[in-house]
Amino acid sequence: MPLDSTLDTAAPAAPAPAPPATRTEARERAARHRRFTVLGARVLVLALFLGLWEVCARTEVVDPFNFSQPSRIWSQIWQWITHGTAQGSLGEQIAYTLYEALTGWVIGVVGGVLLGIALGRIRFLADVLGPYIKVLNAIPRIVLAPIFLIWFGLGPASKVASAVVLVFFPVFFNAFQGAREVDRNLVANARILGADNRRVTLQVVIPAATTWIFTSLHVSFGFALIGAIVGEYIGATKGLGLLVAAAQGTFNAAGVYAAMTILAVVALLTEGVLTFAEKRLFRWKPADAGDGR
Repeated sequence: MPLDSTLDTAAPAAPAPAPPATRTEARERAARHRRFTVLGARVLVLALFLGLWEVCARTEVVDPFNFSQPSRIWSQIWQWITHGTAQGSLGEQIAYTLYEALTGWVIGVVGGVLLGIALGRIRFLADVLGPYIKVLNAIPRIVLAPIFLIWFGLGPASKVASAVVLVFFPVFFNAFQGAREVDRNLVANARILGADNRRVTLQVVIPAATTWIFTSLHVSFGFALIGAIVGEYIGATKGLGLLVAAAQGTFNAAGVYAAMTILAVVALLTEGVLTFAEKRLFRWKPADAGDGR
């Protein structure tokens, strides 16, 4: 028998390449499996942490008076939900804090984006105002909350001001860097096509800096919540920060943890909304290989 015939008979047939649709479905199944696995692991870690905390508190490995326990924290949250707080309903306290944080966040974001883009585009303005912005950024902004309380009183204005100063700087620096990192070839091509400075800024610089700006939005809203909570903790008539202060004043550790838990849930929900908005706006952007999204 010829050698070529023997090799042809012994060699297995190469598998046909999978069609593109099959490969896409496999990737989607793998991504869904990974998401469910990550979610299950997160739930498991949280359940183990809360269970260990509860057991240690009941067996007095940790002092339940100082550290409380998950069952007491849930009882406190349920009491606030069903019977309200001393300052009013729980929903009213959450809405009050969210109003202050959102208002300060919007003002800080708008101011940071506008000034960041302006200084990123106008070098003379950056050279003049740069040192002052660096000095202001070096000031511990949390300590400004008592000053705002003196200036604006116990109302929401002092909390909004605290949120603004915490939000402004991270947004400003990201917008500034995004404006500076724009591809010079894009700017040059736009000018060749007859675009003036205003059109270059609106149609080239701002779209290119959007990714930088959105990166800062996730962090900055957390800062806005911190500003509102700190302002309410120092002095307020309503809000989650006031619940923390009132619980601390009565040595109610469960109340402190309950308010912190509610604040964490609010922050996570807001983060989810921002992530959804970012995905909708940047559907053209490919996901990272390890992202799993």
